[in-house]
Amino acid sequence: MYYYCTLFDSNYLYKGLALYKSLLSVCDNFHLYILACDENCEVVLKSLKLEYATIIPMPSFETDELLNVKKHRNNAEYYWTCGPSFIYYCINQFNLDHCTYLDSDLMFFSSPYPLYEEIGENSAAITEHFTKKQDELVGKFCVQFVYFKNDEDGMKALTWWKNQCIEWCFARFEDGKYGDQKYLDYFPEKFNNVHIIENRGCGVAPWNFKQYKFFSNQKFVFRNKKYKIIFFHFHGIRIDLISNKLILKTITYDLNEQVKTNIFLPYLQLFKEVHSIYFNRLIEDIHIEKRNFLAILYSFIKRIFRKNKIAMFIYFKLFNIRYNGYEKSKKDL
Repeated sequence: MYYYCTLFDSNYLYKGLALYKSLLSVCDNFHLYILACDENCEVVLKSLKLEYATIIPMPSFETDELLNVKKHRNNAEYYWTCGPSFIYYCINQFNLDHCTYLDSDLMFFSSPYPLYEEIGENSAAITEHFTKKQDELVGKFCVQFVYFKNDEDGMKALTWWKNQCIEWCFARFEDGKYGDQKYLDYFPEKFNNVHIIENRGCGVAPWNFKQYKFFSNQKFVFRNKKYKIIFFHFHGIRIDLISNKLILKTITYDLNEQVKTNIFLPYLQLFKEVHSIYFNRLIEDIHIEKRNFLAILYSFIKRIFRKNKIAMFIYFKLFNIRYNGYEKSKKDL
């Protein structure tokens, strides 16, 4: 049995359900623990009676430590803070022998079994960004698929990460830290039995897909070696429902035709299925929209600001709406 946990609020509800549905399609022996980050999300998820999921309301999970820092952090920063604490909660509350944290904007294309076969007897496992620019910016490793075994080494690493995030977890660069993520850079040197996943089918994402040559059935070639995508991380996208049509918009990245056909259209199809299965809503059409001028300008400004840490700090202050308001657009799902 594979034990997973994730967290999201109402703004990411459909993405979280897409993650769950994608796991159902590739894995028949899993359980997903979901932290519902607001009341509406909790009500909807519980009403769906998801067979392979347990819904945890935010008030049932929050500790005094978390509540003390909550008022000093925006929504995204607080959710990042909660991540390692929620893994810790699931392992202890449900007496799990292991637990893997998943970002809610993932889609599984094939079985995760090869990842666990690779992890073997190790106590923790982390995944790389697989791109130098991301490594320099927000850390070598990505908080998207983070595994911990319930043993001495695994819990030691998890407890340290949990405590560090409670102490400091902000959307800015400061003393070699950024959010919850750059802490993972210290895992291999600070803790024993930490495995860095080598399978390049784990964590294919918009920031690294240009390295790969895609072909049919969600397979690709990297340095003359064939891989099958295990999961894709749909970072930097927005999906709107307009006139009964699902429209996917990429905010930061340009897509080539191979990626559109093999990756993004299946994700839209998955959203269509989520609407049909869980909400009895039939979608007429799905469509990927080209990036508009404002999205291109946004990316250009972001690239400029990324070159300087002080400028990046100003950027996060100026665009704080990205964390507290961006996902609340009335058009968003």
